[in-house]
Amino acid sequence: MADADVREAVPSDAAEIARIQLTTWRTAFSELLPAEVLDGLDGAATEQEWHRTLTGGPASVLVATEGQWIVGFCAAGPAPEAEAAAANGTPPSDAATVALVSALLVEPRWGRRGHAGRLLGAMVKRLAEGGATRGITWVPEADTASMAFFRSAGWAPDGTVRTLDAGGRPLRELRLSGPIEMQFEDR
Repeated sequence: MADADVREAVPSDAAEIARIQLTTWRTAFSELLPAEVLDGLDGAATEQEWHRTLTGGPASVLVATEGQWIVGFCAAGPAPEAEAAAANGTPPSDAATVALVSALLVEPRWGRRGHAGRLLGAMVKRLAEGGATRGITWVPEADTASMAFFRSAGWAPDGTVRTLDAGGRPLRELRLSGPIEMQFEDR
């Protein structure tokens, strides 16, 4: 494997982050999301949204690289109260120190090379330095690969579920919660 690394994303990375997001969704989520939803994703709008995030937040974004290529990314920041709250809307006692990993994607052709682990490890280190004590993320219940990855990092479903409308098809997501200090288990 060529040199692998993680670095902070810069605004000029927006196009590549958008390409990776759309490629990964169209490949990895083809059975979770209707074809018309995936076909309707707008590359220019996605790139513009990432450019806004990279220039003004609120999330921090890291990219994984292998050699000269950007192969994945992770976006995270303080969890909005609604994201961290219990199913009944009650905020947790640690709400002020909960971080939300809003995206963690590695382009499928670059998978199984440790990029996701490096991204999550670097991001949680950054989050801990900013005062976070716990992380959360939302994962489609049927996404067994992502579930297994987060479980290997010590994150697990915390009992909160949401159902999104994915082009007229319900998409059930589980909220996973885990420690900021992590060590990956071999699977």
